[in-house]
Amino acid sequence: MQLSHELPQGYLFFRACAPDAVTLVDRVLTQSFLLAPDRLIENWPVDSAAQFDLAAAETVAALNPEVVLLGTGARQVFPSREAQVALRRRRIGIEVMDNAAACRTYNLLAGEGRRVVAAIMLPRAPL
Repeated sequence: MQLSHELPQGYLFFRACAPDAVTLVDRVLTQSFLLAPDRLIENWPVDSAAQFDLAAAETVAALNPEVVLLGTGARQVFPSREAQVALRRRRIGIEVMDNAAACRTYNLLAGEGRRVVAAIMLPRAPL
């Protein structure tokens, strides 16, 4: 799915999203990652909603977002309530959605200058 035709200035953005990869600006990523408008954290070790635990929530919270868009793959899968509550207690909103929706929503919010983090889960390639 093509997401952007123009190059926005001043922040990282998604250009395209597929079930097993996303294109960030002009680079294809195939492993889970965290994205803030000014920062990319690659090789995030969370590839499923079941792995989004308190430690993962703390890693995301350290980026100081106002909202986290949790992309859980090809479909929406909710992580543990405990991990979601950990973010909400810090007054960080969390929205759980499939990756395509998370990428589209991130582009909109980042374009508005919001402190948003996209936490995108991509399936690990078989060994």
